[in-house]
Amino acid sequence: MPKPPAALQPDDKRHHDVIPAQRGFHRIAACLDGSELSECVLPHARAVASALGTPLSLLRVIESGGPGAAPPDPLDWDILRCDARDYLERLIGAREESKDVEAEVIEGAAAEQICVWTEHHGADLTVVASHGVRGRTGWSLASTARKLLDRLPGSILLVPVTAEPSGPVVRYRRLLAPLDGSARAESVLPLALQLAKAHGAELLLAHVVPVPELTEIGPLEAEDVELRERLIERNERVAHAYLDRLRSRLAHEGVALRALVLTGGDARPRLLRLVADEAIDLVVLSAHGRSGQSNVPFGSVAAHLMEHAGAPILIFRPHTRRSMQRVMASTEHARMPSQAIS
Repeated sequence: MPKPPAALQPDDKRHHDVIPAQRGFHRIAACLDGSELSECVLPHARAVASALGTPLSLLRVIESGGPGAAPPDPLDWDILRCDARDYLERLIGAREESKDVEAEVIEGAAAEQICVWTEHHGADLTVVASHGVRGRTGWSLASTARKLLDRLPGSILLVPVTAEPSGPVVRYRRLLAPLDGSARAESVLPLALQLAKAHGAELLLAHVVPVPELTEIGPLEAEDVELRERLIERNERVAHAYLDRLRSRLAHEGVALRALVLTGGDARPRLLRLVADEAIDLVVLSAHGRSGQSNVPFGSVAAHLMEHAGAPILIFRPHTRRSMQRVMASTEHARMPSQAIS
């Protein structure tokens, strides 16, 4: 008889390397390339920064011609820098909350310079648009966005251009926190609760019950089918008890909570359907869950949602020394000239 698959264990104590829960960030960076598409990040960056009381930096990269290209004309380069400053100043505007907003003009290759800047300036949440100056393409993510997702240290808020807000202010009405029973997945809850509280939003806690896999050489026998059904019933029962206990524990937070146990096996399509069916405004989840593979930047569920979800995805990923070593290895030739807007 095959060994039953690992089931949800709400009180699992095996995750000794879990980063402590974090309620906010030290600095948020919003990446802009001068296009209208990339400006979809601005309302979301402001919404999160305002809710968490976190300083916000707007980044605009002036890209050079790359290795081997002829040096740019100094006068043309100065004009580009001035235009970039004026552009960011217009975006910052004269609104009251703009007092905590700074702007930076960076020179060089966009993805590399953004990674280096965020590390040197302690930005532990970076807001990135799925597409930018090259417009919508047949790919779900533009090349710069994909590089940033792979290389950036810290957490990431990915804003699909299809989720472009109707105005300059975003109010989140419904947030989703997917949970798999691991401490890593639960580490996003303090952040999700604070965002929901600040926006007066409902927070959905969701767990997808997996379908147990049995080794199949031929047709399943009756006892195999019965075993699988008993495992599914057991996992559903444990999942309901887990979310009920979690909801009771968070009841004093003053946030409208709803717990959902989803069936259907694969968490990726079930969560995508939930995002659409519930009109989710923001998904908050850990980069890794129970599997916790440290050799990849994101787990399969987070990666799938970033590729296909129509809602903004805030991926919580701790800003660790290991992530910075990866960034510096991939940008070892990057230089760091930048000019701040005073």
